[in-house]
Amino acid sequence: MTDTGRAWPDLDVPGWNETRDTLHMWLQVVGKIRLALTPLINHWWNVPLYVSARGLTTSLMHAGSRGLEIEFDFVDHALHLRTTDGQSRRVALEPQSVARFYRATMGALAELGIDVHIVARPSEVENAIPFEQDDVHHTYERDAARRLWLALVQVDRVLTVFRARFIGKASPVHFFWGGADLCTTRFSGRPAPKHPGGVPNCPDLVQELAYSHEVSSAGFWPGGGGAPPMFYAYAYPEPFGFSEWKVPAGASYNPQLGEFVLPYSEVRSAVDPDAALLAFLQSTYEAAAELAQWDRDALEWDPAHAPL
Repeated sequence: MTDTGRAWPDLDVPGWNETRDTLHMWLQVVGKIRLALTPLINHWWNVPLYVSARGLTTSLMHAGSRGLEIEFDFVDHALHLRTTDGQSRRVALEPQSVARFYRATMGALAELGIDVHIVARPSEVENAIPFEQDDVHHTYERDAARRLWLALVQVDRVLTVFRARFIGKASPVHFFWGGADLCTTRFSGRPAPKHPGGVPNCPDLVQELAYSHEVSSAGFWPGGGGAPPMFYAYAYPEPFGFSEWKVPAGASYNPQLGEFVLPYSEVRSAVDPDAALLAFLQSTYEAAAELAQWDRDALEWDPAHAPL
């Protein structure tokens, strides 16, 4: 494997699946705190988390006149809660149930004098066990958690390069804790038909607002339910012929998901992982933009040729 490839960690390690599933629930607890403390921004851009130098962060939120940031630290394995008046609390990231993590996190907020009310059950999952009752998910392997973060660091970097090629409306590169995916979305500028919804344990309004306008979206999902980690790309609404578009070797269209998918392992093992992922991102975007007749001349640019 090349030096570039070594930057992309192997995710097939002991405790990976169980740690990933436990972290997903912990991330939902913190994500729902962010949802409760932030005003609604178009397409729910107020709710995601962001990759940081140590893990995943809410970025700055506001609790009355004070600012609050919550960060998952996968270096020292702690959840840090910090306020702008100099206070802080720490919750250990260690083997523990979702119920225990939830109580510890909400208790830390109470000690900081921050009153937050959330819907205390997970979203976008089939079996939505209330956080206070979830003793099913309790695995935390430090190495598995750290590898997930390091993978997200690489994905964030490449998605940011890809996002920079677009001057139309585009989302930040952000981590949606509902589906547990790191993604970025491009918009054609045209309204889209009402989304049918149907996502488990998620009000249809969430999807209606998320997909109010025509999109081409791509990102990384760490797997789940027996499925391996993978990259994905889709269009809403999906234009005719989208599933037949030619994409790089290793990628394919999954009719059940309605998405192009590319296994993480294919990118990691490539001679040039960055180039392999960018080729997937570009080809699937072109499928959406060409078939739906986006105004590509007005929406795209090459930042390498921009004046400094």
